[in-house]
Amino acid sequence: MIYRSGQRLHPHDLRAAAFDTRRRGLDPEQVYGYLHRVADELARLHRELTTATTEAERIRQALRQWQSRHTGCRHPTTSPNSRWPQ
Repeated sequence: MIYRSGQRLHPHDLRAAAFDTRRRGLDPEQVYGYLHRVADELARLHRELTTATTEAERIRQALRQWQSRHTGCRHPTTSPNSRWPQ
């Protein structure tokens, strides 16, 4: 198995993982079953990350639009140090 540092791990990387066989080793069914379970979890996390990234970009764009619409808007105050209008 070859590991490359700096590259993201993807579900297909886990599903395609191959290991050297030994005379007395781990049960291949258990190893591959576990790798598939980890790959499913990784796929779910990738989907959630994509959703969160998309939502964050939508919020950033909405904030930019709101800021553009409200440029120059000021709250009336009676003095420069007052937080609330009186």
